[in-house]
Amino acid sequence: MPDSNTNILAVGVGGQGIILASEILTYALMNAGYDVKKSEVHGMSQRGGSVNTHIRFGKKVYSPVIKEGEVDILFAFEQLEALRYFGFLKPDAMVILNDHTVNPPSVSLGIDEYPRDVSQTIKKKFPNFHLVNGLALALKIGNARTANIVLLGVLSRHIRVEENFWIDAMSKVFPEKLIDINVEAFRLGRKEG
Repeated sequence: MPDSNTNILAVGVGGQGIILASEILTYALMNAGYDVKKSEVHGMSQRGGSVNTHIRFGKKVYSPVIKEGEVDILFAFEQLEALRYFGFLKPDAMVILNDHTVNPPSVSLGIDEYPRDVSQTIKKKFPNFHLVNGLALALKIGNARTANIVLLGVLSRHIRVEENFWIDAMSKVFPEKLIDINVEAFRLGRKEG
């Protein structure tokens, strides 16, 4: 177990399963013996509003909130939301970005334009960058609703937690009838990661 804590910031918009993925991540880390703290912000999340979750883990964590400039891994479910949190990242931070866009109201109303080449902008600033099409992968197993778990599988490749701890964490949050499809989605993401 490393001496320093690891900080993960999960961001996206309401309805993408960010809170659920963060919950599984937290259980998996706890199963692996880490001290874990988590904090969520989800205003207007049911209407596509911004959602973010701070997850900190290590030997001992005293605060659930990540300070600006201290994020080790940005786990972004939506491209514009990833840009919004640049200030929180360490210069050598890893970015795992879902290749997905959701127009904010100002774009839908024609007031603003959605920024172009978001992924390239991020990649230039943070070379440790992984672009993943979570929805396309989830559709390979026939269930678009598992895109968040596919992305979690990608993230799992970059965290030292054995697969059985992740599977156990999923069994805590999903009803029995949904476990197999979500384990399949997780393993698909893990393979892609």
